[in-house]
Amino acid sequence: MRLFYPLFLLLILVSIPAAEAQRVVFSGRVTEAATGKPIPFASVFVRGSSQGTTADEAGRYQLTATGPVDTLAASAIGFALQKKRVAGAAGSQTIHFTLGSGSVSLGEVVVRPRENPAYRILRRVQQQKPRNDKRTLTAFEFDSYSRTEVALNNLPDVVSRRKALRQLTQVADSLGIARDANGKAVVPIFASEVLSRFYQLNDPLRRREEVQRTQMRGATPREGSVVSQIMGSSFQDWDFYRNWQQLLGKDFISPIADGWKFTYEYELQDSVMVGSEFCYRIGVQPRRPQDLAFVGTIWITTDTYALKQLDLAVSPEANLNFIEQVRVRQEMAPTPAGQWLPRQTRVVIGIKPTKGSTGILARLTIINSGFRVNEPKPLPFYDRPLETAADAFEVPKGFFEQHRPDTLSQQEQATMLVLDTVRQLPAVRSVLELADVAVNGYYRAGKVDLGPLLATYSFNNIEGHRLRAGFRTTPEWSRDWLLRTYLAYGTQDGRLKYGLRVQRVLDRRHWTVTNFEHRHDLDQVALLDNDYALDNLLFEASARLGNISGSRPLMRDLTTLSLQSDLFRGFTQRVMLRHQQFQPLYPFAYYTREFQPGAPTNDRFDLSEIVLESRYARDEVLVQNNQNRRTAIGLKRWPVFTVRYTLGMDRVLGSDFRYHKLNLLIGQSLRLGQLGRLDYRLDAGYIPSTVPYPVLKTHLGNQSPFYNAGAFNLMRYFEFVSDRYVALRVENQFDGFLLNSLPAIKQLNWRLVATGNVLWGGVNEANRRIIPQEDPVNGGPLPAFRSLGRLPYAEIGYGVENILRVARVDFLHRLTYRNSPGARTFGVKVSLQFKL
Repeated sequence: MRLFYPLFLLLILVSIPAAEAQRVVFSGRVTEAATGKPIPFASVFVRGSSQGTTADEAGRYQLTATGPVDTLAASAIGFALQKKRVAGAAGSQTIHFTLGSGSVSLGEVVVRPRENPAYRILRRVQQQKPRNDKRTLTAFEFDSYSRTEVALNNLPDVVSRRKALRQLTQVADSLGIARDANGKAVVPIFASEVLSRFYQLNDPLRRREEVQRTQMRGATPREGSVVSQIMGSSFQDWDFYRNWQQLLGKDFISPIADGWKFTYEYELQDSVMVGSEFCYRIGVQPRRPQDLAFVGTIWITTDTYALKQLDLAVSPEANLNFIEQVRVRQEMAPTPAGQWLPRQTRVVIGIKPTKGSTGILARLTIINSGFRVNEPKPLPFYDRPLETAADAFEVPKGFFEQHRPDTLSQQEQATMLVLDTVRQLPAVRSVLELADVAVNGYYRAGKVDLGPLLATYSFNNIEGHRLRAGFRTTPEWSRDWLLRTYLAYGTQDGRLKYGLRVQRVLDRRHWTVTNFEHRHDLDQVALLDNDYALDNLLFEASARLGNISGSRPLMRDLTTLSLQSDLFRGFTQRVMLRHQQFQPLYPFAYYTREFQPGAPTNDRFDLSEIVLESRYARDEVLVQNNQNRRTAIGLKRWPVFTVRYTLGMDRVLGSDFRYHKLNLLIGQSLRLGQLGRLDYRLDAGYIPSTVPYPVLKTHLGNQSPFYNAGAFNLMRYFEFVSDRYVALRVENQFDGFLLNSLPAIKQLNWRLVATGNVLWGGVNEANRRIIPQEDPVNGGPLPAFRSLGRLPYAEIGYGVENILRVARVDFLHRLTYRNSPGARTFGVKVSLQFKL
């Protein structure tokens, strides 16, 4: 407890400007004059100054003002401004406000006979969009302050008695954190504050955010992690002029979207004075409650038909998982060019996995100022979408108290005190360590991470019981160097496996990185050259366990040296030198010269390669984490192109073949409006050379019970091999389309999904003849491989996701090669996913 007092004194000291002006603390409540009900989020401010604050949900406020103060004012959307004379003496004063209606007479509105009068206003909003939409500016920039607060609520008794939460609750109660209406504790667990400068260029669309200072309190992520870097304004772009608002990974249609009339019902309620603008107040609600849409109120200016303010919530019946509430309030400000920019945004998100479970309440506040428009920077300036200052996490004491553009309420100040104590509690530290292991798969031990822990033990019929131990270094060891290594041993094959990877960051601005890797380990021909598809943890685990003989196991020595760099934003170049040694663990041979019986053969081979790769993602936003890996954030509107050329060099470091490989990969996610979202991936390759089939393309099948979007789910492992191919994978997630309209089904919140996979491919005759038909050493036939004929491989699927909120079931039909040995023409596969 003794830690609270120094922190409390610190907050007091940093808020006193060293005897330069008198200090007055105003507090009170803002209520409706007609009903006495509180007015949430009302504005309270000193007239003629920049000093002000915002009331909380109960209408309570606290404002610390400096300098002479004679008048205090309060305002809220839909209410008349109220001013009160106050005494200027230093100390504390209680000032309550009761706001009356702010309605004025409605201006002339010409409507069509029997037409909703709000429709005329919405049509004018559409006509005036180019005049008001910030996207029609050449460029704009502003200073941004964002604050995120996260708390636990609705704590069941059995949960609140757990040691960590019991300690948190005791601290929250001791510092005066108010409980909810049911008397249950509201326990703060995390808060962050970020000061940054945000820039946007509209043609081409480029964004950049320069994070100047960021401070996290409570159960925080590690500094430098992806989560710690995406707290700023660039990842919280609440822009309702766009037809679709991306929220929580879903697409919600805006109330002023182009197709507004087909999705929303509108009610013209009043005209009111909002600040210095006369506005139409219009109520909005979705025509179909289950649609991903909003309900609430928007305010449209009467002269320019611009969106001035909004108070919206996600429809409580929307087809969403785990979400109890989403509410957003936004205030817009005009720029000298005429277009409007967001001045203040407040968001509340409530998450509750099940009806009686512990909930999470997140509050987000964004305040923007210092607007400048139509002053674009040179294009390379925008190449890095997120620039975090080297000293951004080194926040001086009292920095945010001095630079915060609003004033924390008493409740918020108490919250910060609680959070400064959270990480010191032993039980909380233990929970955070366990959570870090669950998310990252590693256990932090000093300056290294031990793991990945899930790979510590496995079993298959080649190795028997496989035991593995490894570690990786952390930024505490070095920010620019990363070392990963592991050792593994199989009790059945008695082989020692190992791997080592060293990464060096040469230039962070253009993300110039060099890598060295050497690995000696068990692999499978069926999984080679399919790294992009092995992102399903359940599928990958099942593919490497049990009997793997059908996947053609081999021992593989891999040594690579690579260099990559971004030439400009979204355009990444990589060059790699790679040497591989293959020792098949199944009967295998190939002709070394003449392709006829009796000619020399070999059962192992080496490859030396140069790999050149170009990747272009026009609007991709990449964030570097504290393990020097980059993660793509948000959905991409444009296709992502990857082109790879591989040159196999003969007689270099003992290599056995000279060959060429060409690969093209295109992927995109398309919004289809009410039909949901469609993802596609086009994969094409060509190998105009003669090499054994392990060097060709083995198309990834799936014999596991788990669905994998990157595999052909009714194809067997190693069923088809190609030296030229084109594969198209398509998946459409319909969200609530159709099922939301069925009375008995819509309560289940199920969602339809449809998939389709098509593969064209073949193998030239030379690549067939290079493999003998009989084993030249032991006799008997050698395992062969199969290629596609003129008919493409095709499979389609349909299914339902969001079953019990986490399960997905796919029903799959194989359309071609149905008579192949061991082929399954129909299958049912399941998967688990956590989607909103």
